[in-house]
Amino acid sequence: MKAAYPVVFTRLDDGYMAYVPDMEINTQGDSLAEAIEMARDAIGLMGIDMQDGKKDVPQPSQADQIKHEPGEIISMVDIDFDEYRRANDTRTVRRNVSLPSWLNVEAEKAGINVSAVLQAALKQELNLAK
Repeated sequence: MKAAYPVVFTRLDDGYMAYVPDMEINTQGDSLAEAIEMARDAIGLMGIDMQDGKKDVPQPSQADQIKHEPGEIISMVDIDFDEYRRANDTRTVRRNVSLPSWLNVEAEKAGINVSAVLQAALKQELNLAK
């Protein structure tokens, strides 16, 4: 799921604070560019955490609906939750896979990593191969 969330950026003495009203989260960066990057990361992390908890990810508000103080910057920050998960959720899970004994013997003789082959096949089957 791709989305773009409005973020309020406030200049600080040592950088910028970023507030994402739709998710009620704050982060910051030493520069505006870093604060934008940190906002994207916070949105991605919060979004996949909500998905994992079976909660609805909030729909983004319109930028002109966001209240802010004079001097604050409102900017839209985009996120692709699926891509964020693929790039950052690198946990491994154990799966019990059944295959014929003779095929396992042949794979072992050939030095084939069955887990790696399964991952590659799943990515191809799901059209996720890069």
